[in-house]
Amino acid sequence: MAAPREAPERRPFGRRFLTDPARLFQHNAWDNVEWSEEQEASARSKVQENSSQLLPQDKQEEYEVNAKRYWDDFYKIHENGFFKDRHWLFTEFPELAPNRNPSQNGDSAHEFSNKEESNNEGLGSCENGHCSLETRAEDQLNVIKSTPRICTEELAAQKYSELNQSDGDYPGSSASYRILEVGCGAGNTVFPILQTNNDPGLFVYCCDFSTTAVDLVQNNAEYDSSRCFAFVHDLCNDQSPFPMPDESLDVVILIFVLSAILPEKMQCIVNRLSRLLKPGGMILLRDYGRYDLAQLRFKKGQCLSDNFYVRGDGTRVYFFTQDELNDLFTTAGLEKIQNLVDRRLQVNRGKQMTMYRVWIQCKYRKPPAPQL
Repeated sequence: MAAPREAPERRPFGRRFLTDPARLFQHNAWDNVEWSEEQEASARSKVQENSSQLLPQDKQEEYEVNAKRYWDDFYKIHENGFFKDRHWLFTEFPELAPNRNPSQNGDSAHEFSNKEESNNEGLGSCENGHCSLETRAEDQLNVIKSTPRICTEELAAQKYSELNQSDGDYPGSSASYRILEVGCGAGNTVFPILQTNNDPGLFVYCCDFSTTAVDLVQNNAEYDSSRCFAFVHDLCNDQSPFPMPDESLDVVILIFVLSAILPEKMQCIVNRLSRLLKPGGMILLRDYGRYDLAQLRFKKGQCLSDNFYVRGDGTRVYFFTQDELNDLFTTAGLEKIQNLVDRRLQVNRGKQMTMYRVWIQCKYRKPPAPQL
């Protein structure tokens, strides 16, 4: 007999959904919203309908082969206009700025509940299936145009070869606290970390599949090569080296990135990332949950496999359950610190629309080294 599943973890500061319509449209968002059985059944039915027709295998292979081009095109089109810095990070993931004063601006449960979705005009706005709700927050990135300084995979491989020959001399080798963001995009996580975490021993690595995305990061006015190293990296290529050695990182960040990867390749990727962690180091994840608004909006003919879809611009997205993510991380030898579902109700008061988002947030730790 199978062991009973754990009850979903609940956010302790969540506010419940108010059923009074007059009050409903006076607010922007509620977190930790309870779903009724009817609501979940309706969502399940929509997913069954939009996944009843799968794309032909040759088309699926085309999207895999051309994945890098689709993401390059996405960032060329949107540059920094689609994204906003994620200043909610330090409420949810205090590990990113361990010396930060909790009383600093933006570090309250109430503010987090509304920060991402505070712009009514942005509520529900999606472009080609990319819902901007998960990236809305405070200041727009200040990207300047200059000569690209891209660290390509070939250059990364060369640097890695050099570090093996130079006795540990690699970017950030002298740092005491090292963070890697995988799938950094335009830098919406990296720059808030650099602005907020003033630890002189901090070094932040960031990489992306898209050369265009890394170009945006390196050409940002706040990019500081003495504290940050941005490089192009293909997570799905296990022969593509990282510029830092195994067991050198304190934190790995995965924010809306694992969902963009072919499901059968996810375990290998998590295994690789777990090897980079020091004993006691952590992977922090926030990603799409099953029956999120974005999943329900897909039409027939956009489904690749169970809960895996292609957007209109060729990029792909998967929608997770807590159990699936738990299996990925524990199989990689990590132990659960947090695995919670955040069901969020968002309201566009101008259009009087209600929208339900479902995100999953996880923290998994590499077991500390045994005491001798």
